This record gives sequence, C-alpha cells and structure tokens, in this order.
Amino acid sequence: MTGALGSVVVKRPEEAFGNEATLSKEWRELGYTRPPDLDRAARDHRHFVALLKDAGAEVLYLPRDDRTSLDSLYTHDPVLMTELGAVIFQTGKVARRGEGPAFADALRGWGIPILGTIGGPATAEAGDMIWLDRQTLLVGRGFRTNAAGIEVLAALLMPLGVSVIPVQLPYWHGPHDVLHLMSFISLLDDDLAVVYRRLMPVPLFELLTARGVALVDVPDEEYETLGCNVLALRPRRVLMVAGNPIIRSRLEEAGCAVSEFDGSEICIPGAGGPTCLTRPLQRL
Repeated sequence: MTGALGSVVVKRPEEAFGNEATLSKEWRELGYTRPPDLDRAARDHRHFVALLKDAGAEVLYLPRDDRTSLDSLYTHDPVLMTELGAVIFQTGKVARRGEGPAFADALRGWGIPILGTIGGPATAEAGDMIWLDRQTLLVGRGFRTNAAGIEVLAALLMPLGVSVIPVQLPYWHGPHDVLHLMSFISLLDDDLAVVYRRLMPVPLFELLTARGVALVDVPDEEYETLGCNVLALRPRRVLMVAGNPIIRSRLEEAGCAVSEFDGSEICIPGAGGPTCLTRPLQRL
C-alpha cells in the first residue's frame, strides 16, 4: 500500500462523466452531493495526474465505456492487484457493476493477467481492502463487501500465502452511503496510518497498535472533506485533497512530505479522494 508508486490506472473525467446530459441524469441516483463541473473537473484531474507523474509513476488511462457511470472516475474499487494478477470484483453498489468487466477488458489489452473474478451472490470493493504487508490483507465487511465476497477472495489468495482478516464495519449512515474500510484509514508507511478513530473497530485498533503502527488522527471538522483519504506516493510522501490544514500539519509533524490538489470537483461531490481516483498496478 505504501511502496513507491510504479504504475497506476486512472480515468479522465471526460471519459467517466461523458457530457453534461449524462451528469444531469446520473448524479442524484449515484448519491453525489451535486453535479461536478466538467471543465473544472478535467482541469483538476490533469493537475492530479501531473503530481502522480512527478512522483515517478507511469499513468495508464481507462477508456470510455458504456457499461460504466460517473463513478468509474474512482478506479480503485473494481479491482485488487496481487503478485499473480488482478482479481475482478462484482461491486456492492449495483450501479457500478459494469466497472469490473470494463476494467478486465482494459487489463487484458495491457497484457496484465487476471487471477480470478468474484461474482454471483458475492460482492467486493477494493476500497474495503488494505494490505498490511505482502501476506496480510484486511477486508472490511460492510454493505459493499459481503461475507461471500470475503470467502471467495480468501480462497483465491490462499495459494499466494495471503491471510485475509475480516474487519467488521459500522452501520454509519446505512446501505445507501459510502463507507469503506478506507473511509477511515489510509496507510502511509509500514508503521504509520492516518485514521478517523471514532469509526475504527476496536479489534482493528488493537491489531495496528500491536504491530507498532502510529496513528495520526483526523479531526471531526476535516473528515467530511476527505482528510482521511490520503494516497501514499511512496513511504511518507503523500498526496491529499487541499483544504484540510489540521491533518496536513499533523502529517508533516509525523515526517510526511505532503502535496495537495483541488478536489472540489473530482473528489468532494462523489466522496472519493486520491486513493479512490487511483488503481495502483505496481508498487516498487
């Protein structure tokens, strides 16, 4: 989760959002707080991608696909990368079900192998998944990733020697809201994480404490502005949404070099920060 970002997949707003008519049709039904401004979103996404490239990452772009919606801007969720290839997910959010097949087609085009697919009654989203190390994957059990999804994923990863640890998520705002495991924790180094502690299950807090992971706390007033959604470009070099000065200061005090970008159009309306906007394919 925190090694130097080698290659990463993004999707431009132009391809994800389509046009003004699509935006007007989809934003309410997908749970956005307002329709994003397409021109500003495109501008801010270009700046975001420039920051990824400045950090040394190769950036790949998902094409427009009629099977997907505005949410396909958030490339993190439909795929999990492993050492033997990608696991393609059936998302818990029904409106996003086309993203997995669309992503799988793109991966095949890039010559990236697919380890397996989760489907049927099983659902999973990668926003519920955090690699603590190469052999330990935390998986949030909530409204987006169900018990069947965790069971199938654990079976797929067993030959790789990966232990899957379920993390029970709180109800929070209910099934129609977005609450992933990564909604309240971002790993920034092997021994550092930024967290919104009030949402953390006690067993997760105890596990991180036992492993010596220091926790940087997001204040209440910066949770809704995605202060907890922080992307590690490499250990302790991080990228976050601008407008969260308290958590930025705390991260710098913890030894992080922090870069920011304007997320007012590509992050805030859809409640997806820099981790959501990226699907890392390789970390070094």
